[in-house]
Amino acid sequence: MLGQRLKSLRLGRRLSLRELAELTGTSASFISQLERGLTGASTASLNQMASALGVSVAMLFEDSAAGQRGVLLRSERPSLPPSDGCRKMLLSRPPLSDMEVYVGEFEIGGSTGPALYTHGDAHEMLVVLRGIVEVSLGDVRHVLEEGDSIEYATSTAHRSENIGSGRAEVMWIIAPPTSVRAELDQYSAWKPLAAR
Repeated sequence: MLGQRLKSLRLGRRLSLRELAELTGTSASFISQLERGLTGASTASLNQMASALGVSVAMLFEDSAAGQRGVLLRSERPSLPPSDGCRKMLLSRPPLSDMEVYVGEFEIGGSTGPALYTHGDAHEMLVVLRGIVEVSLGDVRHVLEEGDSIEYATSTAHRSENIGSGRAEVMWIIAPPTSVRAELDQYSAWKPLAAR
């Protein structure tokens, strides 16, 4: 589903594989393999692709049932391909206009990727549901345990890693979704002709 949606968004914006690769700092062959379901992508790579396409990561998983609200069974959750020992799943059907909510499951030593990353200009909260997670914000590291939370701007370079001896689970709440923030920024740049 992710690959089909990514290809649909790319073609809808009239971008070639090479053009999207240049915008995201990846390769055309990587994007082609991702679109065909032959490889997975890190959270950072998906954030770069969503940003380049002008959508939130949640929108990469939108399907025809997206307009339905209510119960979302665990088995039906849209999920990012597992990467670096972390599986990230949406907790609601996209698109929510005011937030994105994800749950992340980390294997022992699993992380959101090898490097710090940023995505958009929104607010993000991480809540540890189980285990011990180290959250790096730039050069500062925070060790969080079950029930602890941390807030930060998505424009701050960050990374999360399970440093405990068992599996860890977290919840991310991002408001507003990157695509909504981009739209708001676009409209706030518009000025009436009289004001120019």
